[in-house]
Amino acid sequence: MIIDTADAPVARPPFWRSLYAQVLAAIVLGVALGWLAPDIGEQLKPLGDAFIKLVKMIIAPVIFLTVVTGIAGLGHLGELGRVAAKAFGYFLTVSTLALVVGLIVANVVQPGSGLHIAPAALDASHVADYAQRAHDQSLIGFLMGIIPDTLLSAIAEGEILQVLFVAILFGIALSLVGPRASPVLDLLETLTLVIFRLVAILMKAAPIGAFGAMAFTIGKFGVGTLANLGGLILCFYLTSALFILVVLGLIARLSGFSILRLIAYLKDELLLVLGTSSSESALPNLMTKMERAGCAKPVVGLVVPTGYSFNLDGTNIYMTLAALFIAQACDIDLSLGEQISLLLVAMISSKGAAGVTGAGFVTLAATLSIVPSVPVAGMALILGIDRFMSECRSLTNFIGNAVATVVVARWEGALDREKLAAALGGRDVRQG
Repeated sequence: MIIDTADAPVARPPFWRSLYAQVLAAIVLGVALGWLAPDIGEQLKPLGDAFIKLVKMIIAPVIFLTVVTGIAGLGHLGELGRVAAKAFGYFLTVSTLALVVGLIVANVVQPGSGLHIAPAALDASHVADYAQRAHDQSLIGFLMGIIPDTLLSAIAEGEILQVLFVAILFGIALSLVGPRASPVLDLLETLTLVIFRLVAILMKAAPIGAFGAMAFTIGKFGVGTLANLGGLILCFYLTSALFILVVLGLIARLSGFSILRLIAYLKDELLLVLGTSSSESALPNLMTKMERAGCAKPVVGLVVPTGYSFNLDGTNIYMTLAALFIAQACDIDLSLGEQISLLLVAMISSKGAAGVTGAGFVTLAATLSIVPSVPVAGMALILGIDRFMSECRSLTNFIGNAVATVVVARWEGALDREKLAAALGGRDVRQG
């Protein structure tokens, strides 16, 4: 007698064995250690760095294999262009909304007013490196940087946009070759299974990485750092929460799902992002979970990697909010025209600095370098708290890309609503 177990309930592991519980416990322990023994906490930085390096090691092959097999599975290349056009249309619209929200909140709350800091008194030496990197990252240089030196160097160096570029070309070539490329496609699909099993193995180390990263952050900068310029931190976190719940929440509602249920579905990955202050640490798991939630593999393979470079909602909120904070702190009154100019520059520079390490701070430097009204040296005011703000940037970026994936999949008619409802309803969904 054969028993169909497809719909059989899957036994849930004990709470303490879940990644969610382990990472949460690691974050609490890391904060406690950094507070009680800051010298020891500061020395644990290599744990967080090592885990992020482990994840980055696997990101390039994950993106390459997912995108190539996804494009080859589309059948018609016209579908690729259609998905890409919808994705970039969404990215441009929502990213601009994020910039506008940051601008409005900064004008209403005015977190920097009352500091009365003279620009001449600021020490620009600490931000000189960021300003130089922003200067080097011109739009033309950014576009040229998408093209790798060789097909293999993109994967070897782990540059996301280069890997994406090569993967798209390779996937198109596979589609054009047709049935004769089936052995290659079969090999890549098998490699995909192996790579994602490797990802599952690496995720076992996530609590250790989160523990080390949080212990270092608190040990290095101290709990008191959270109070220093706490108004800006609080303003940024509340603005990001407002954007997620209202703007992304409305988009989600119009697309037929709940933003709160999506956040609950991704709680493991969000805690990992919080612990490491890097959304890249959860990229492989995000792609797996979006497929499990009913989003078609080709859509996930294209939207998620490109979203990590072009759909940075948290970074965009941070840019306009931080720029106006610096202006207000230095008693610089920006006219409406200057603020609109700042917004337009930020729309471009946020794309030009995509994929750069420390993208939020580098992008802000790029924006202020072009807008002469606000001194670049003013970035020294927020350098000490940027580490805490980067966590919120990463969380907002991550949630924004999850929403984008579901929305584009729905637009494309490539969303399994039953799987989405099951996943967001807390039922374990396995792809058959």
